[in-house]
Amino acid sequence: MTQLNTIVEYCNDLLRINEFKDYCPNGLQVEGVNEVSRIICGVTACQALIESAIEKRADILLVHHGYFWKNENAVITGIKRKRIQRLLEHDISLLAYHLPLDAHPEVGNNKTLADVLGIKINGCVEQGDSKGLLWNGELQSAVNANDLSSLIESRLHRKPLHLKDFSDKKIKTIGWCTGGAQHYIEDAAAMGLDAFISGEVSEQTFHLAKELDIHYFAAGHHATESYGVQALAEHLSSKFTISSEFVDIPNPV
Repeated sequence: MTQLNTIVEYCNDLLRINEFKDYCPNGLQVEGVNEVSRIICGVTACQALIESAIEKRADILLVHHGYFWKNENAVITGIKRKRIQRLLEHDISLLAYHLPLDAHPEVGNNKTLADVLGIKINGCVEQGDSKGLLWNGELQSAVNANDLSSLIESRLHRKPLHLKDFSDKKIKTIGWCTGGAQHYIEDAAAMGLDAFISGEVSEQTFHLAKELDIHYFAAGHHATESYGVQALAEHLSSKFTISSEFVDIPNPV
């Protein structure tokens, strides 16, 4: 077993949480049992994931999307009360990392997505609001949009929405940022990239893709952010005397 504060401090240092201005608190959000032997991880701390963590006798529930988001109502009622009550009843700690997990160069969502899709990483933006979040790389050889769409679907098990099907432009260089980062499409175009991948899409993204002459693939918020939390949990298992397991709560968004 390992002490809870040891794991929390290690994760906070590893993910450099103090370097990020985020929309939620990163780190320990709900405190549970002090002695930790089992971690259950997942993308979002929804009720279904909590119930699975209880069933599997987790000491820590490790997620990418936790609670207490900026501008949300602070009162603990309704769904929030039920979720937190279940964690407290079973002494399960909730450990959540948002932007720090997106950006990490080894266990982060962007790094692991590149690994899953077979993209050779060239680098990431190290300045401004996109520091560590907007990544770029290239495929082994240029492909057409349909081929890349099929690759994404086969690896992420979700058909992406492709914007720019009116173009025959081949795709070799790619930018990406997991989750809801469609607004980085203009930055990706300014870098001269052939395509940009994120999780979600906005109405204006269609027009931007057309006018910027860049392919855009909305591959799913959940799907693109399913790998970082797994990598972090596996890393913790190798570092400490604890077990870990990923539980996927399917989400088409």
